[in-house]
Amino acid sequence: MIYFGVFLLSFLVTYFMVPINCKLSKKFGIIDYPRGRRIHKVPTPKSGGISLFIGLIVSQFVLVLLGVQEFNNLFIGLICGGFLMLVLGLLDDIYNLRPWEKLVAEVIIALFMILLGFKIRLITNPFGPSVNVGVLSIPLTIIWFLLIINSINLIDGLDGLAAGIAAIVTLTLSIASIVCCNIFIAYFAFSIFGNCLAFLKYNFHPAKIFLGDTGSLFLGFNIAAISVAGNIQFKGTTAMTMLIPIIVLFIPLFDTILAIIRRLKSSNSLFEADKNHLHHKMLDIGLPYKTVVLIGYFLTFLFGIISMGFLLVDKKILFSLCVILGAIILIILFNIIKRDFFKLHKNIKIL
Repeated sequence: MIYFGVFLLSFLVTYFMVPINCKLSKKFGIIDYPRGRRIHKVPTPKSGGISLFIGLIVSQFVLVLLGVQEFNNLFIGLICGGFLMLVLGLLDDIYNLRPWEKLVAEVIIALFMILLGFKIRLITNPFGPSVNVGVLSIPLTIIWFLLIINSINLIDGLDGLAAGIAAIVTLTLSIASIVCCNIFIAYFAFSIFGNCLAFLKYNFHPAKIFLGDTGSLFLGFNIAAISVAGNIQFKGTTAMTMLIPIIVLFIPLFDTILAIIRRLKSSNSLFEADKNHLHHKMLDIGLPYKTVVLIGYFLTFLFGIISMGFLLVDKKILFSLCVILGAIILIILFNIIKRDFFKLHKNIKIL
């Protein structure tokens, strides 16, 4: 009942906050206008992350007041770190910060989280005992935060895509936390799940409001943080440290790594935005807008189920299944990209 209560409270607060968020965005000119790589056709309010943050704050502090949630360093880190990331995203939505400025700020926030105990200390080995990363703990944690934060930011290119994927990821982490008896993290994850579902009511195509960097950075931060909360989030006989979040985040992580390789290969800046992400490619071959978003949901849900299997089934079997499934999806996505490339090449030759 408590899990349902925190989900419902977070859902309702976010649901009723979004219309207020829309009005404030319009009043202060925080609007995303159609231009360049933008797909939408009408000016749309952004900075939707404010609604998510308020929903999370209200639900968690109600739990603290009821004596259900602990007020400790991890709690302070999740709230304060989330607020700092929200401010960073809001500044970017208003002033269009330079990429290096955002990157430096993200590193500083990651270091702040490390000081409060958010560290990767163990990495799961599917074929044996977990590996202690030792002195690599701090650099790996910083890379993890940067990778997840920017992965969610990069997939926020279609209405409802990032919020929907974040909802599936946080639901998976919620269930995993309950199974592994980490109630503290489960409350946070369920709250963010409620945030995302409520926001989707306004963010699904055609969107009335966007996450903006305010929302995408905030969601990415929370997913990264609850995945490494003191590295005790999946403590237990299963020792599924880091493996579950990595698997369920396969699609955004793959898209991000592909973007890095693409930009390095073309000698472009790693921070230069483009329209070559997986969702753009699927639109280019003629798939309907909502179909592309639903494919993203389905694949994330599929990997979420597989990741949960690691808590219940032999690790080696599930890891092998995951590798096979990942290879199949990679082949399909490669063919989509290849087909789009040859289509573009043919058009260039005709011209």
